[in-house]
Amino acid sequence: MNRSWLLALGVLATIVASVTGLVLLPDRQLRSTAPVQDEDRGITLPVGYFGDAEEGRKVYMDLGCIYCHTQQVRPEGFGADIERGWGMRRSVARDYIHDQPPLMGTMRTGPDLMNIGARQPSAQWHYLHLYEPRITSPGSIMPPHRFLFEVRRSADGLPEDAVRVPGEFAGEKPAWIVPKDRARRLVAYLLSLDHNYEVPEAR
Repeated sequence: MNRSWLLALGVLATIVASVTGLVLLPDRQLRSTAPVQDEDRGITLPVGYFGDAEEGRKVYMDLGCIYCHTQQVRPEGFGADIERGWGMRRSVARDYIHDQPPLMGTMRTGPDLMNIGARQPSAQWHYLHLYEPRITSPGSIMPPHRFLFEVRRSADGLPEDAVRVPGEFAGEKPAWIVPKDRARRLVAYLLSLDHNYEVPEAR
C-alpha cells in the first residue's frame, strides 16, 4: 500500500510547526516591544543612532568588527559577562529596536561591545586603541587600524581631537595621530553603545 501521502503530511506538519514556533509566535510576542521612558532623564531608551554614530555603524560593519566582537550580554549563569563588567544586566530584545540589522556577532575573539560606550567613555582611548590596540590593551591580538589615522610629527596646527602616541609606540620622534572621518564616525558609534539602563524584562 502506497503511503507517500502520510510522508507528505508529516513533512507539511513539520514545516507548519517550525514556521509557527520559530517565526509567527516570536513575531507576535515581540511586535509590541517599544522603547522605555526614563522619567528621571526625560528621554526614551534606547536612543538610537544619529549623525556620526549612524554612519559609524556602517564603518563598524564595513571593517568586519562583527566577526570578532559580539553585542549581547549573556544572563548570569550562562557566562561571566556581567562579572567582567561588560554590562549591568543581560541583553533583551528591546535593546535592538533601532538595530537594522542587529549586530549581535558570532564569536568573541575580543570582548563584548554592547556597553563599550559606558565602559570607555573617552574618545582618545578609542583612537589609541584603534591605532594600536596594545597601547591600551597589552597583549591584545586585535589588528591595528592605522589606515584610519594620519600621523604627524609636529604639534603645530593639530586639530582638537589629535592624540599623542606614547613614546614606545611613537618611534624615534614624538608622534600624534589625527583621526580621519571614518575613525571619528566609528568612535562616535562605539561611544553610543551604552545599554546601562533598566528594562522591565531584565529584572
